Amino acid sequence: MVAKVWSDVSGTGEDIVVLHGWGLNGAIWTPVQDELARLGRLTRLDLPGYGESPWPPERPLNFTQLCELTLDALPARCHLIGWSLGGLVATQLALQAPARVASLTTVASSPYFPAEPPAWPGIEPSILSQFGKQLSKDFRRTVERFLALQSLGSPHAKQDVKAIKEWLFSKPMASVEVLDAGLDMLAEVDLREQLQQLTLPFLRIYGRLDALVPSTVAAQVDRLAPHSERFIAPQCSHAPFISAPETFCEVWREFFLRVR
Repeated sequence: MVAKVWSDVSGTGEDIVVLHGWGLNGAIWTPVQDELARLGRLTRLDLPGYGESPWPPERPLNFTQLCELTLDALPARCHLIGWSLGGLVATQLALQAPARVASLTTVASSPYFPAEPPAWPGIEPSILSQFGKQLSKDFRRTVERFLALQSLGSPHAKQDVKAIKEWLFSKPMASVEVLDAGLDMLAEVDLREQLQQLTLPFLRIYGRLDALVPSTVAAQVDRLAPHSERFIAPQCSHAPFISAPETFCEVWREFFLRVR
């Protein structure tokens, strides 16, 4: 493991690694940490630039570097679970280093986040642009608004946002530069054409009520990644492992036991 990337390890057995999303840190996986650690050796990372993982000042802030730094921090081989932006990173790692990834799970993620009318559902580009403009003015409030958007539609939205804020502020906040670069990644990285290269076990989990990654994108990704499988959590928005941790763990456990 790379010393500069913060990690927390619990459990024993096959390696399982979880990657968080934009603006957050590894504490976001708290609701499912114990259950995942019962299945294998769980590693929670703070992605480079987030939480307790400082971004190396000599490295340019871009998606390629984020993926390389994250790959260096992974065990030799692992079951990789990535949420939102973390799912984009996890997908890229599975593409560039398939021997290192025993299985891939993306959660409320997409190979291309922006909406692209008429057929590709996603985040309205104007929303990402608006958040980018507001970051320099009041980045803490901007991050909080983004978190609220992530819980929009969930029956437990208030509880979800409260818990997410507690985990977010339990660690150092990412810098404006890192957050801005992360928004650029969400707006620009496009892995759609590469998905057909993935032949490893691949599970995609969506929230039916997700306002950021609409569950309707699942049908589009079915065609791009025909070897993958998917589950849509019925009463969840952008963070199904927070809104319905028992369902999330049940679905992932079944997948893991089948592909391990």
